[in-house]
Amino acid sequence: MIQGKATMPADDLELTIVMPCLNEARTLTACIGKALDYLKRSGVTGEVLIADNGSADGSQEIARSCGARVVDVPQRGYGSALKAGIAAARGRFVIMGDSDDSYDFLGLDPFVAKLRDGNDLVMGNRFAGGIKPGAMPALHRYLGNPVLTFVGRLFFGSPCRDFHCGLRGFRRSSILGLDLQAPGMEFASEMVIKASVARLRIAEVPTTLSPDGRGRPPHLNSWRDGWRHLRLLLLFSPRWLFLYPGLTVFILGLLAMAWLLPVQRQFLGASFDIHTLLYASLGVVLGFQTVFFWIFAKIYGMRERIVPKDEFFVRLMSGLTLERGLVAGLVMILAGIVLSILAVGGWIGSDFGPLSPSRTMRIAIPATTLLMVGVQTVYGTFFVSFLGIRSNLRTE
Repeated sequence: MIQGKATMPADDLELTIVMPCLNEARTLTACIGKALDYLKRSGVTGEVLIADNGSADGSQEIARSCGARVVDVPQRGYGSALKAGIAAARGRFVIMGDSDDSYDFLGLDPFVAKLRDGNDLVMGNRFAGGIKPGAMPALHRYLGNPVLTFVGRLFFGSPCRDFHCGLRGFRRSSILGLDLQAPGMEFASEMVIKASVARLRIAEVPTTLSPDGRGRPPHLNSWRDGWRHLRLLLLFSPRWLFLYPGLTVFILGLLAMAWLLPVQRQFLGASFDIHTLLYASLGVVLGFQTVFFWIFAKIYGMRERIVPKDEFFVRLMSGLTLERGLVAGLVMILAGIVLSILAVGGWIGSDFGPLSPSRTMRIAIPATTLLMVGVQTVYGTFFVSFLGIRSNLRTE
């Protein structure tokens, strides 16, 4: 076992066990002791590294006295501490785990075995390994973790069944290649998302979660951090955030407009007329704009490597040139103007007197809809071309 030589280059060790730390003096000794015992028992060449996030309870001195290497991380946040710890790790493999004694660092053999088998990321699964009484709040166990894991699997095709397990191992070079950025608790989700999108080899092993031994509330804030995880899932999936909702609203609005344009309709004993037609028009406009947001997000996300390259999208964009967009937009604007002239002509024909709303609005509503969608198309395609200036997409 080799530890603590500052001149040793990365990858000379097989394993670095990284623990983020913020005022964990009460449990740090036990965690480091178990990790070192594992290295000694298993014969794995490795080190224990504490990524300290500004502890004020002497955690740094405790860690050093126990035989661990300490990296000071001034930027606060779970993700910030782990990023610094991973960057400073000397092992080819890294296993990260919380320093609150909720995970057993003596039982790392399954993680190392899976990593040696060629997996890039090995996730612990607490739901498969067991959650001891009091180890996880009911809100997290039955709502937060299952919902966020389901969303992550749905959005990104991830095989992981416990997105937020704090004990996980990975090939250091593979995770560094993902360019993880999240500074907070959502770092855990970002790692799984990007690993899934990059099609890294991912495996799971059962893991037991025990009550932490700190005797104080955890750093995790259920609702705030839950929202940050969900927000990250949405931001990394423009399809689910923009495309699918936008297309749904647009198509439903278009169908409703087509149904209501000729005459008033009756359905299940209720009357549907121009008032419903107006809201259907709103659906068309909002849905159309939301689909454009998907295009904007995809171009930017692909350029910044936030989302993977999509060959179908590239081909789609190759046909959406500025000139074609302008022609389509101007045609819709012209159609809207023609309908507006017809509506005004009807008013003139009645000597500028009162008009039947049920009749005239069936011209005015589609006219204004075409005008709005046409203007959105013109400016939207200009913005697509603007985004494409530094992109590899063929937008012109």
